[in-house]
Amino acid sequence: MKLLTVNLGRPEAVGYSDAPGGTTGIDKRPVDGPVRVADPGPKGRGASGLAGDAVCDLRHHGGSDQAVYAFAREDLDAWERELGRTLTNGMFGENLTTSGVDITGARIGERWRVGGALVLEITSGRIPCRTFAGRLGERGWVRRFTGNGASGAYLRVIEPGEIHSGDPIEIVHRPAHDVTVAMAFRAVTTERTLLPRVLAAGEALHGELLSDARAYVAAYGPVPGSGTVPGNTS
Repeated sequence: MKLLTVNLGRPEAVGYSDAPGGTTGIDKRPVDGPVRVADPGPKGRGASGLAGDAVCDLRHHGGSDQAVYAFAREDLDAWERELGRTLTNGMFGENLTTSGVDITGARIGERWRVGGALVLEITSGRIPCRTFAGRLGERGWVRRFTGNGASGAYLRVIEPGEIHSGDPIEIVHRPAHDVTVAMAFRAVTTERTLLPRVLAAGEALHGELLSDARAYVAAYGPVPGSGTVPGNTS
């Protein structure tokens, strides 16, 4: 398992961004040198976890629970075949393009060591937005991406460090629960009845997903037979 490329974006004015000022940093390109990764701070104030990477709409992007976005090269290759076009590393706005990592099947709270020092923790899948659709320029992209289910993963920074393209990735912690990136993604998009089940991941969940799941259980109750009760995140 390894990091193929580290990808950074610069602010760019485009017609498809609804960010203030109409700019986006979604056009991310591979870089050669070392990149420092650290906790950027709370959403709304903190931007990207990667030094030199632009996040232009702090309402929806950036912050501690979305400090880093990773996407598997294998999933980009699958989209290349389906779309009939070349998709370069960083094309989906990912900071890390990985090889040999099952991101879709990874568990919320799973921790990766990237290179020698950086430790990241998975928090959620990535919800497609208008800017992403504009970037790809494919008809019905939000619906297609959501239906595919390979969302990539957002990660928070547990231990800061520098990374390089080509660094090894090691899974240093894998939780015992069964809440995968795929399940969490479906829970907030197409199968909201899964929300009680994602509570098994507890505080490792993206804060917004955790709040959403708790609110769902409070309103509708646990899944019959699941043992999940309101407010229980163990």
